[in-house]
Formats: sequence, C-alpha cells, structure tokens
Amino acid sequence: MDDMVIDYKELMDQLNDGVYFVDRTRKILYWNKAAERITGFPASEVLMKCCAENILRHVDASGNGLCETGCPLKEVIMDGVPRDAEVFLHHKDGHRIPVSIHAAPVLDVNGKIIGSVEAFTDNTPKANILARIAELEELVMLDSLTMLGNRRFVEMNLQNRLDEMDRYGLSFGVLFLDIDHFKNINDRYGHDCGDKVLRMVAKTLAVNSRPFDVFGRWGGEEFVGVIQRVDHQSLYDIAERLRNLVKASFVVEDDHKIQATVSVGACFAQAGDTLETLIKRADGLMYRSKTLGRDRVSMDERNGN
Repeated sequence: MDDMVIDYKELMDQLNDGVYFVDRTRKILYWNKAAERITGFPASEVLMKCCAENILRHVDASGNGLCETGCPLKEVIMDGVPRDAEVFLHHKDGHRIPVSIHAAPVLDVNGKIIGSVEAFTDNTPKANILARIAELEELVMLDSLTMLGNRRFVEMNLQNRLDEMDRYGLSFGVLFLDIDHFKNINDRYGHDCGDKVLRMVAKTLAVNSRPFDVFGRWGGEEFVGVIQRVDHQSLYDIAERLRNLVKASFVVEDDHKIQATVSVGACFAQAGDTLETLIKRADGLMYRSKTLGRDRVSMDERNGN
C-alpha cells in the first residue's frame, strides 16, 4: 500500500497540469509539482491550509472573488457534480494568471463525498511572451524591472501602427494606465515593495493580454497598451477586464496584503494623429479617471474604424 502511494505521487508530479486535493473544509491535502510551478507556492506553504487563505483566491474576468460565492470546489463538495471553469488564480508574486480548471468530487468506499480534486491548466500564451522578451532583449528595448517593453519600444510600436493606419485606414486602440496612489505604497512599505507592485501589475497585463496586443512601461508607474482589432465596445471591455484583474491582484509584505488599482484612459487613433497627440489624448482620459475617483476607465467617445 505504501508503494502504491509513492507511485501515485510520482505519477501526479509528472503532469503538466496543476493538481490538488482538498477535504470538505477545502483544506489542501495534496499539491503536485505543476501546482508549485504554475502558482509559485511550494507545497510546504500550502498543505493543511484552506485554499482561500491568500493562496489561489480565484476570481472571474470581472475581478469578483469566487472563494465564498461561486467556488467550483465548494459547489462540487456540496452536490458531487464535476465542474469546468475559466478563472484567474493568484500567483505568489501577486499577479493574476488565466487558468482552465476541472473540479471533481473525491468519494470514500461508500460513495460519500469526502473532498474534491481540482486540475488546472495555465492559459498564459507563454511562447508569445518568451519570444517577445527575447526580441526586446536583443533590441535593448526591455524594461528590466517589469520585463515589459520600455518606452522606446512603445513609441516604436505606436509609430508603426500609425504608419499602417495612414496606408490602410485601420485604426487601433490605446490604453494608458497609471497605478493609483503609488507614492503612498512606496512611502508606507518601501521601494522594494513598490517594485513588487510594479511587477505584479506588469505581469497581470502581460499574461492576460491577447497575443497580438502589446504592453509596455511608459515610465514610473505608467503603462501603455497598443490594442489592435477592436471596436469601441471591445476596447472598453478589455480595459475593464484588465482593471478588474489588477484590482483583484495583491502582494504580501510583512503579513500585509497590499493591493493596487489603476486609472485607465482608452481611445482610438484618429486620422491625422501623431505619436504625441495620441498619447496626449490617452493620458488626458487617464487623468479624467483620476479626477472621477480613480480605479475606473474613461473612454474616448469617438469610435474606431
């Protein structure tokens, strides 16, 4: 019997998908190697803890927490019906990762539900991100702190899109994001913590964006996204989804849970725009979000093509 347990654990550790078991109180009883790799949490830090204790903390695309309402594991334990879902888990470094999950009940020999098992797959477009990082490193356009493109990269990308718009008439969207009250985070928790928050926001933007959209660090706590193939509503939806995912992300510093929000300006490139006029308009819309109370998206009323 002991040999069977050892073989079973070794087999589970060979999987690419994260797998963990919980009892009826959602206390984690098993955590495989892929779960460690995908989440950043080693088994030693999560075993015998509830998964809702600042570990996975699943949220939906709107940033709504699922631990109390809508938790697939909890629902499976209640009714025994397997469930599939697309959610965003909390990485140990703070950012949100898109995952596909499958939850199923664990039964004892009498058919009684004694817990649940969840398998989850990382949906991050890793190949695209790694290729982009390699390209940026080669061109010296990588921001070493956030691992996003730097300001030079963003400016070149925007200019390329503007040139394409002049030739083919295809507009595109721009998101200008600024972390709210970032100075307060630095002042209260220190610059090392501020750097963690910058990396958290950057990673959330990177792993939850589409393969053909790009994000870069404009400077300080500001980020710019160049969003292609969108209309007015879908640009707003993308901005809102990212805003909610940033809000649902957090880092832990000296037992303090530190969250951040972003104010976002969203607009489309228009005929006659230059790099300067486009950024100025997006920046102005971001400041409108600031004046309206922060943690919101302000959208250009004009539609893209």
